[in-house]
Amino acid sequence: MYVGRIVCVGVTPSGRVCAGYRVSSRSFPNRRAVAREHSVSIIPKPGHESDVEKNPYIAYNCARIVRDGEVAVLTNGSQTDPIAQKIDAGMPVRDALALSLIALDYEHDSYNTPRICAVVDRTNQTGWLATVREDGLNVCRMPLSPRTFFYVATYEENDISEARCGAFDAETPQDACTFLLGGGIFAQRTNPVTAVAAVATYSGYSLAHQDAPVA
Repeated sequence: MYVGRIVCVGVTPSGRVCAGYRVSSRSFPNRRAVAREHSVSIIPKPGHESDVEKNPYIAYNCARIVRDGEVAVLTNGSQTDPIAQKIDAGMPVRDALALSLIALDYEHDSYNTPRICAVVDRTNQTGWLATVREDGLNVCRMPLSPRTFFYVATYEENDISEARCGAFDAETPQDACTFLLGGGIFAQRTNPVTAVAAVATYSGYSLAHQDAPVA
């Protein structure tokens, strides 16, 4: 089943919060993740730079670590930066998500693609999912517990529900990327391109990214 982009929040077996993001695409699969110290960006692969002229929504910062390493923000679009900036300035996560998504709205492309977001806070072990669609806005704190994750996608599975969950055995961000690309229920979600994950450490977050295997 094709569900487009996916974000998730979860807790590792050892009790560390994790947020993940998977790019799945049928129209623009030639993209990659580029990591910096406290952020990750999605950009076209070399030779496909002109794709952004066809769709300006395909390149963006997808992950940022803010508030001195306390909070990780992962999303499917340009909402990453305003959400991260509001949280970094001291705004509660719920409010930062709601205000940013209301302001930006869903992506006004040919599919009316929803904006989806995942935020985790390692200081209080909380995780949030949020989405703005053509028909509504949802911001929800999820009931996190070890070895469990919750997710939301841009298509088909774009309503936030505690039923959209599963077993989560990933311990490292690399493990989480592998899981997002083809583990558990995600093995049945088609057209994976790349994945990004942030897992809490004692002093902040460890970030990783991984491309899907070439078919």
